[in-house]
Amino acid sequence: VPNYTKSLHLDLANVESSLAGPKRPQDRIALSQMKPAFDVTLRAPISERGFGLEGDALDRTGRVVNNGHSSDIGHGAVVIAAITSCTNTSNPSVMIAAGILARNAAAKGLTVKPHVKTSLAPGSRVVADYLDAAGLTDSLETLGFHVVGYGCTTCIGNSGPLPPAVASAVQEGDLVASAVLSGNRNFEGRVNPLVKANYLASPPLVVAYALAGSTTVDLINEPLGSDQDGNDVFLKDIWPTHEEVRQVIGDSIKPEMYADRYGNAFDSNEKWNQISITEGDLYAWSEVSTYIQEPPFMVGLSEDVDAIKPI
Repeated sequence: VPNYTKSLHLDLANVESSLAGPKRPQDRIALSQMKPAFDVTLRAPISERGFGLEGDALDRTGRVVNNGHSSDIGHGAVVIAAITSCTNTSNPSVMIAAGILARNAAAKGLTVKPHVKTSLAPGSRVVADYLDAAGLTDSLETLGFHVVGYGCTTCIGNSGPLPPAVASAVQEGDLVASAVLSGNRNFEGRVNPLVKANYLASPPLVVAYALAGSTTVDLINEPLGSDQDGNDVFLKDIWPTHEEVRQVIGDSIKPEMYADRYGNAFDSNEKWNQISITEGDLYAWSEVSTYIQEPPFMVGLSEDVDAIKPI
């Protein structure tokens, strides 16, 4: 009979959707608490990982002018919504869930807010294959989530510039703009220099916040928008069930998808294979590389072993 020193009990009824942010990946926030948490963060001192706003600064806005139309955005405006990260996009359940949520939203006539920059960057081409097979690619693209590449993008800071009209509005109002991404790092300024509040979320929640357009919206109790008949649409109305997700995964994802993509990995990208590289027994370190640097303790390392001395 197993003998354990401690037993841990988890009530699954207490598990709830969460995000992390706005400045550290370990700062979890329950989805139900996002709205009040953001309000507290705006006012909290910078020394307490807040933004230190008070008085009139809390009401600042910026005007987005684009194609003859204008709208005002305030603190918490989601200006980047990115389904990204090799970690999250390698999980078919959350990717399929994001696709179904997008399909349900589009069917009800919901659209992404015009100030939100959207992107989809899977860590593998297999993701695009099974989204295509499931018929979910069109729904994601309808909401602006087009595949921009495979690999490191927004989560490593390669989000690209904000649209000029949005960037001007953020700077004009000196706003605490938000990004919601399915990445794993969210330090201030990492995602984009103009985005101060960065929240890590699951891919379906990324889509949800793109629809809401702000981290000041309570996704549990406030509507994401209205359907074609003017009725309020809440997140619960478009959130896929576990059964739906499992069914689509079973119908759309096949082992041969992975075999086909990974079986010819060294031959599938002609441009990559044409890159000129320096060959040799030792790696040629580059002092200007921002990715790979020679470890400092290896610089000038002697082949002679010094005698052991007291510390």
